Amino acid sequence: MIRAMLYDTKSVETVFGDERLVETWKDDPNKIIWVDLYEVPTEQERELLEKDFNIHPLAVQDATRDRHPPKIEHFEDYLFLIFKGLHTESTLEEFKAIQICIFLGGRFLVTRHTGLSPSVDWVWDQVTGAPSIFERGLKAITLKLMDRIVQRFVPILLALEVRLDEIEHELFEQPRDALMGELSGYKANLKRMRRFFTYHEQILSQLRANPEPYFGKEHRHELNDVYEQLERSMSLAGLYHEIASDLIDGYLALASHRLNKVMQVLTIITVIFVPLSFLAGIYGMNFEYIPELGFKYAYFILLGVMASIVFIQLILFRRRKWL
Repeated sequence: MIRAMLYDTKSVETVFGDERLVETWKDDPNKIIWVDLYEVPTEQERELLEKDFNIHPLAVQDATRDRHPPKIEHFEDYLFLIFKGLHTESTLEEFKAIQICIFLGGRFLVTRHTGLSPSVDWVWDQVTGAPSIFERGLKAITLKLMDRIVQRFVPILLALEVRLDEIEHELFEQPRDALMGELSGYKANLKRMRRFFTYHEQILSQLRANPEPYFGKEHRHELNDVYEQLERSMSLAGLYHEIASDLIDGYLALASHRLNKVMQVLTIITVIFVPLSFLAGIYGMNFEYIPELGFKYAYFILLGVMASIVFIQLILFRRRKWL
């Protein structure tokens, strides 16, 4: 699907439509355009990118792939960026990422995403509601989009902090395997986030170090703001990844402790019954001449000896605080 908005720098008017606005843009150097492409890529989109915007075929290939690591690539007439954004259905339990590609040229901005992107939609709605945003240029819109992509991770991370606190209390009050599975899922999602953030940090570091010719000094503060937002997300993701790991280790330690307690009880029971079994085994042998068998009170004496052994062992275990 293709949607577009065309802005006239002279008349300060904005027109909304589809790919047909591209022809109007090509014929008038005073116009700038933002084209947004999403859903399944088509030959029409590829032709639009390669012929109308003169995008390199390899860049088009990267932009239309379902998965590609975030990157920055400088071309002669445009800047090519790939970011990882959150899908509209992303939750704490199910982390879904989409690929957001950005082509920023002197007179055009093209965005391409593999699925529904709340970040792109939010910026699109902002510009639609206030077309005057175009007056600041396509670079400002691109920075606003980058900032929105980064900011969308923060609410999920902050919500995760609350859930991790809840899990910590549940682990001590009512530990169960379901919590272990939930923590493992969070840990895997945080690891993916940290990988994305590392890529994004490399992109933003390059832009801050060498902003020209696509971003000038007037965009320095906005670039710094995006970078600071990203640093915050990286810090939170790293912190919560460590917390999740610690909680998993804590759960395993508690499980091991419970198992040790069970094994301790079983060991004590075994130790108690070993001498009793030994005595029972001796006097249960089928020999005709066992001296004690002929004694009238031998049975009661043996029971007393057994009871004494159990009593003495229980006292020893209690003193050693095994019971």
